[in-house]
Amino acid sequence: MTEQFTHSAAPARPLLAAGVVAGPLYVVAGLAQAFTREGFDLARHSWSLLANGDLGWIQTANFVVTGLLTIACAAGLRGALTPGRGARWAPLLVGAFGVSLIGAAVFKADPTMGFPAGTPEGPGVVTMSGIGHLVVGAVGFLCMIAASYVVASRFSREGRKGWAVYSRVTGTLFLGSFLGIASGGGAAWTNILFIVGILAIWSWLSLLSLNLSRNPV
Repeated sequence: MTEQFTHSAAPARPLLAAGVVAGPLYVVAGLAQAFTREGFDLARHSWSLLANGDLGWIQTANFVVTGLLTIACAAGLRGALTPGRGARWAPLLVGAFGVSLIGAAVFKADPTMGFPAGTPEGPGVVTMSGIGHLVVGAVGFLCMIAASYVVASRFSREGRKGWAVYSRVTGTLFLGSFLGIASGGGAAWTNILFIVGILAIWSWLSLLSLNLSRNPV
């Protein structure tokens, strides 16, 4: 198994490096905007809303760049996990998440809840772009949740219990945070919990990519 990994992982390492940096890039760019954009409130507004307004191009670019990095990471996962359980589905699911990020750039979230500055309070007008954003986002999030469970199954089978538990806990946390935000209640705690879920799933992908680039599976 080690010999097979070494042969396939060597070209995969640069691609896995994309997975290491994708999460930190997305989070840093998102938080930098969240703390500097007029009228943005982390407890009330989702990061997707940052794609609106005069500076919306920054978040749009963030979606595209991190999406491309995630797709590259998926290709690296394919090489690093082959052969074995999850070698097909984990990369496909992570790649689908990358595609969904690019889709989120194409289908912009509708302005709402007073953001960007000057937008009326309340849910606002729902457009086809806004619906598209919600759909591609939901598909991407569910794919990453599934990917974490697929990877957990792989590691559990190989006796890497710590990574198996970590992957399952991360997937479950992200699922719970997604269900909370999808409930549409708009409570501050659901927004904060979703941020925690986003941080958790990106951290998992970065650490997974780093681990696979260094250690045989």
